[in-house]
Amino acid sequence: MAPPPATAAAAAAVRPHLLLRRGGGVLPSPQSGPATRAAAAGPARRLRLPPPRFSLSPVPKSLSSASPSSHIPVRSLFTGIVEEIGRVRRLGPPLAPPSGGGEAPGLDLEVETKTLLAGTQLGDSVAVDGTCLTVAAIDPAASTFTFGVAPETLRRTSLGERAAGDGVNLERALTPSSRMGGHFVQGHVDGTGEIAALRPDGDSLWVTVRAPPEILRLLVPKGFVAVDGTSLTVVSVDDEGGWFDFMLVRYTQDNIVLPKKKVGDKVNLEADILGKYVEKLLAGRVEAAAKADS
Repeated sequence: MAPPPATAAAAAAVRPHLLLRRGGGVLPSPQSGPATRAAAAGPARRLRLPPPRFSLSPVPKSLSSASPSSHIPVRSLFTGIVEEIGRVRRLGPPLAPPSGGGEAPGLDLEVETKTLLAGTQLGDSVAVDGTCLTVAAIDPAASTFTFGVAPETLRRTSLGERAAGDGVNLERALTPSSRMGGHFVQGHVDGTGEIAALRPDGDSLWVTVRAPPEILRLLVPKGFVAVDGTSLTVVSVDDEGGWFDFMLVRYTQDNIVLPKKKVGDKVNLEADILGKYVEKLLAGRVEAAAKADS
């Protein structure tokens, strides 16, 4: 397949992961549904956690140089099967800044949902365009979630480019009874890519994405990749050209945000964690062999 036409801007460089720590506070009972919580809070009251604290400790860009202490714990897991396209209500400074100062609060991302409010509680993890965020506030009357977004998250993902009215892919974290329809997605975005080409093929759509080498080296044909949190099968990878592509069938096009984007738009990318483990294991073997030969 011929490489896609060049675009005006190169894909953003890969940066370290972000760990979001859940804030403290009293959570509603797991048995209580949204109607019960709404009745207890009153129609105008918003349920809200204290602003979450964020770990900004960088993860080494090279997995081969990562030490055991840099291991990222898996707190939530997703499948990459988008449950709903939510609608951004607001992205801006928190309406109620934390008292006593402290760390920079980042921004609040308020998202309207039609179906995901039921069964979701404060402190739950939701993948928003593939970025694992913690539900910090719930407004049953407005049918919205609010997430705290740290400055580091804005630098590492495309969430900072969202505006009121934009659609975002939403998926709640796996439960023990969930069907595994996609692949293991952590919601730890590896970096951003850039849409290089959109080409219809019957009722399907070919999408070509430019990506940095740190991500491309973890992608293989027929392997998995999460693009804006959507589990997709890679068709081709061109390391020299700096791109990979995949195809969206009609159903997928109708249920995710990606087809509404245009050439040049950023997308969040997360490579399959299996490739990361293999890379680290092989790097360790190579390093051990080099020491043995010296």
